[in-house]
Amino acid sequence: MSEPAGVVVRAETPEDAPAVRSLLLEAFPSSVEADLVDALRSSARPYIALVAASGDRLVGHVAFTAVAFDPMRDVVGLALALAPLAVAPGQQSRGIGATLVQAGLEACREARAGLVVVLGDPSYYARFGFAPASRYGLRCAFDAPEGAFQALELRPFVRAAGTTTVLFRPEFDAFE
Repeated sequence: MSEPAGVVVRAETPEDAPAVRSLLLEAFPSSVEADLVDALRSSARPYIALVAASGDRLVGHVAFTAVAFDPMRDVVGLALALAPLAVAPGQQSRGIGATLVQAGLEACREARAGLVVVLGDPSYYARFGFAPASRYGLRCAFDAPEGAFQALELRPFVRAAGTTTVLFRPEFDAFE
């Protein structure tokens, strides 16, 4: 997927932190997502984050952080959660979010992740290959609407018997 005209997607840098926070405060109704990203940036490893810039203004951001499994599943290796994804309100519907997701998934492949999960709109994320996580025997640790918890195999994923709960980093507990 090509970048929207005038938009460059690149890795987040430490200097981007204030602008990312401003973007998240603009894109979401509360500070929860901005606080989440600040906390993840300082503690999550790996932390994969990309920004979309238009000129000297950040217009989009996406982050990926590791998840765990209960019971443990060693067949996956690294598994990541996509959250949050944000595009500045005046810049939405231009393909910026899709470009961030595509570039982020490529960064996850480069990090040798085997699986990415997301809690979001099934019709939006299906275009990237996400499918209901239940197809892989996975369930979300959070209450999630039917079909909203989704997974994407980046490498072959062996479905274990029974159901495995995907555990997000403790920073996500603010969403409970």
